[in-house]
Amino acid sequence: MRAFSRLNRRQLTGLALACAATWAAPAMAQDVVKIGYSGPLSGGAAQYGKNALDGMLLAADELNAANLEVGGKKVKFEIVPLDDKYNPSETAINAQRLVQQHKTAAILVPHSGGIFAVQTTNERSNFIVLAYSSVPQITNRGNKLTLRIPPEFTTYIEPFSSYLMQRYGKKVAMVGADHDYAKAWAAAFKPGWEKLGGSVVAENPMSYNRATDFYSGVSKALAAKPDVLFVGGASEPTALVVKQARELGFKGGFLVMDQAKLDEMARVVGGLEVLEGAIGVLPVSADPSPDNQAFIARFGQKFAGRVPGSEALWNYTAVHATAKAMQLAGSATDAKAIHAKLDAGYKALSPQVNPGGVLGVDDKGGTLTRERGGAVQDGKIIVISTDKK
Repeated sequence: MRAFSRLNRRQLTGLALACAATWAAPAMAQDVVKIGYSGPLSGGAAQYGKNALDGMLLAADELNAANLEVGGKKVKFEIVPLDDKYNPSETAINAQRLVQQHKTAAILVPHSGGIFAVQTTNERSNFIVLAYSSVPQITNRGNKLTLRIPPEFTTYIEPFSSYLMQRYGKKVAMVGADHDYAKAWAAAFKPGWEKLGGSVVAENPMSYNRATDFYSGVSKALAAKPDVLFVGGASEPTALVVKQARELGFKGGFLVMDQAKLDEMARVVGGLEVLEGAIGVLPVSADPSPDNQAFIARFGQKFAGRVPGSEALWNYTAVHATAKAMQLAGSATDAKAIHAKLDAGYKALSPQVNPGGVLGVDDKGGTLTRERGGAVQDGKIIVISTDKK
């Protein structure tokens, strides 16, 4: 059989290329929208960082399944995670890399030190800081491209303190962590406790992220005979602090700052019995609402039966809200336009992707929520209202 002529080969080649272009066209027309993440994925707070990231990943999966358009173009969302080891200087480096290399219009950072580090450059570099931290200064600084995702931690101090004072007494020893976020919590908690008539009998912050043996620091605090211990960092080391306090004979209560979650702590210490008298944020697992329970099921399906904490829930919704804001702004790259639509973006979300019930965003860039606390009482977690009387 005679081979094809040169002309026929050219024709066939052109036909093949045309067919390839036709089949490739839908993929080529789909823009990739990248949202950055810089948080601890190694070290003592690695599980906390993974929990925050996994909420984002679930949201991205759901957004991509919905085949969204932004500015008239089909888009695919991609989360780009970088490990900063809970080190603010690493966060700043990661943010620069994410913006320059991946063109991210938004970067989520789950710790206050890193958030403050990137707030020095984000307005100039034109990216939104999705700030997963409840420190009030994050939005009080006036940064025009910041979203504070969770409610301010100051809303917890009065109701949590009042509960513990009534149940255990008014003497507290402070043995929280020594990173920036914990320092901010401690600085606000101390005058809040004293305002209610309590006294601070010891202050001994410890390095939760670099240690597992807290006996010495806890023993020193217990020598002051406190009724309550103020504790808090990531869930795993916080649980160890509580466990070691019990082993040293402490019978009082625990005020747990909101970075640690009671249900995660219970898994570390083998149940709620050790945590009797602890009060902190209401665990996602303890919220019986149908939308919340459906979120727990979807999260568990993707992540091998794991139960999400509030950092997974809030960041999941924040990614959905950011995507909605991009749609409303008609742009996945104009950070100012996207930020301006975040309030409307949250308000436009269905309850299924907003199971925590975020109400919107205030004029400083902080979310508006109805957050609740949870206390371990008689072996179960009960709801504690944080609403001001």
